[in-house]
Amino acid sequence: MRTSDFWYNLPEELIAQHPVEPRDSSRLLVYDRNTKKVEHRIFSDIVEYLQKGDVLVVNNTRVLPARIYGFKELTGGKIEFLLLKRLDLTHWEVILKPGRIAKPGAVFCFGNKLKARVDSIGDDGSRIVEFMYEGTFETILEELGKMPLPPYIKEELADKSRYNTVYSKVDGSAAAPTAGLHFTQQLLEQVKAKGVEIAEVLLHVGLGTFRPVKVDDVTAHHMHSEYYEVSPIAADAINRAKEEGRRVICVGTTSVRTLESAADRVGHVEAKSGNTDIFIYPPYTFKVVDALITNFHLPESTLIMLVSALCSREEILSIYDLAVKERYRFFSFGDAMFIK
Repeated sequence: MRTSDFWYNLPEELIAQHPVEPRDSSRLLVYDRNTKKVEHRIFSDIVEYLQKGDVLVVNNTRVLPARIYGFKELTGGKIEFLLLKRLDLTHWEVILKPGRIAKPGAVFCFGNKLKARVDSIGDDGSRIVEFMYEGTFETILEELGKMPLPPYIKEELADKSRYNTVYSKVDGSAAAPTAGLHFTQQLLEQVKAKGVEIAEVLLHVGLGTFRPVKVDDVTAHHMHSEYYEVSPIAADAINRAKEEGRRVICVGTTSVRTLESAADRVGHVEAKSGNTDIFIYPPYTFKVVDALITNFHLPESTLIMLVSALCSREEILSIYDLAVKERYRFFSFGDAMFIK
């Protein structure tokens, strides 16, 4: 299967540059895999498609304001850091630009509260840096940092909270699990009132989610690795649902990757944590996931490949062409799709 098999034509003006208010007023395209029927709704209507006994799986990761701007201590040269992964109390993996001024030993200042020293350079150009500060790192980051919006969003976000889900809890992501951005607290309460169980899992989203597939042969692509956790409580809820024939519905591709990584057999997940580089593309037999709430994804991306594995490549590309025709909004702040 070729990467070019997952191409579709998207007009640039359909790439959403800002979130809608309220969150659940986004449009919703509903696709029934059995009947092949398409419906056009509003996201708050998702309650009508959920059933008592369903388990809705959400990713409770929280995006840090991980983009910070500073200058080189000795020369004053400007620098931009993007924090990728915390390694210990003071050390982080980061990507930065311009790289030419960030050799091992270089020190950078961010305001008057934070400094960073470059320890080493990775094979991919990333850096391991040690931060030096007084007080709480997270507090300083909230003051100085900007949300690491994807490169196709050109406008700055006025409210940082809009690039996090209302159920986000655990700091660690460099990008949002965007399907969950459509939920409000009120809508979640309506979901629970219908008898739907909500299971929280964790996957810290890395910037690899935006990296293009650069090989022609899909199977030759190396997936980035991300940290995930499935708690005993979540595993028990999901396993009971599968045993009783109830649906497990994932909110977002990150929740899908988490469950499929933790699945030790069809219909069963383990309570576990670790790093996953699972790459899901057609053909793939899902062990746990029955349905998916997701956004519309970039052409030729690993995300559109994952969604194509749930239906088929032909079905998904047909739906995307329809979404373009119907003027849906695409990507992070765009509209949603429910594949049931």
